[in-house]
Amino acid sequence: MQLPRLVTLLAVLGLSTLAQAAPTHYPLTLQNCGMPLTFQHAPDSAVTIGQAGTEMFYALGLGDRLVGTSLWFNDVLAQYKVQNDKVERLADNDPSFEAVIGKRPQLVAVQLEWMVGPQGVVGTREQFHELNIPTYLMPSDCEGKDNLVGADGTRLEPFRIDSIYNSISQLAEIFDVQARGERLNSELKARLAKAAATVKGKDLKDTSALFWFSSADLDIDPYVAGRKGIPDYMLQTLGVRNVVQSDEEWPTVGWETIAKANPTFLVIARMDRRRFPADDYQKKLEFLRSDPVTRNMDAVRHNRIVILDAHAMQASTRLFSGMETLASAINGFDLAP
Repeated sequence: MQLPRLVTLLAVLGLSTLAQAAPTHYPLTLQNCGMPLTFQHAPDSAVTIGQAGTEMFYALGLGDRLVGTSLWFNDVLAQYKVQNDKVERLADNDPSFEAVIGKRPQLVAVQLEWMVGPQGVVGTREQFHELNIPTYLMPSDCEGKDNLVGADGTRLEPFRIDSIYNSISQLAEIFDVQARGERLNSELKARLAKAAATVKGKDLKDTSALFWFSSADLDIDPYVAGRKGIPDYMLQTLGVRNVVQSDEEWPTVGWETIAKANPTFLVIARMDRRRFPADDYQKKLEFLRSDPVTRNMDAVRHNRIVILDAHAMQASTRLFSGMETLASAINGFDLAP
């Protein structure tokens, strides 16, 4: 098929999808993390606590509804910079309750329950709802998870990728942009399938890995990805074993224990925040190559280290680019014994 005809066909199919998407019928009531939320109309304004929700808003074309954002790990993607420049950054990390309600949002979208929840550092859902401000929690952080156990919560069930698609669909329904949500989910599913296909046929049965997020200090145990969480899902999807067996989201594990497990490769987080010394991935690399315990690990000696955006290790739209980066890196590794 000639290119002009193909472009025309894709445009027609896109318009068809837009035409078929059913509009939201208000009042809309939906269940969110054990709590009913009712909307009489699409919110005119919103605040996000968490980069995942912020970039979902941008991907859905809802940047004009955002009046405040907070809790960032990486700089915004280039394609969202124009939208993001118009939104006030309330805090790089956790904002105050007063800063959030001061924007008078008609919705607060929250990535992590430890920010807004029973022991939320920003506040509880009830505090917001008493002011008639609904809070939408990302299902990925409340479904099959106990956030009262462990520093970052404990997974009772393995993370499900459908929780991301569900967030996109529900936000699209709340704001009456269902066609955009359907299109975004279709694109993400296709990217995930393509990433998995990248390593298909590669013998990975004896391959293992470790995700290192950060460390409160470089000379103490690091925060690494536990079993059942988002990084574990990424590894399982690609056929790789996680050497960490804890069900905590991001447990601390000693380097001696990690070295004994001797993972085939390491994935280390790159982030633009500087909350801890090891937020700087260059310092992670320096530590791995100089520490007497870590420098003798196979992954370090053979330079099997993958640099991945921290945000790609979370339940966000960046998880899919993270899968692409990870699959490409694995495919390029020489895993011969």
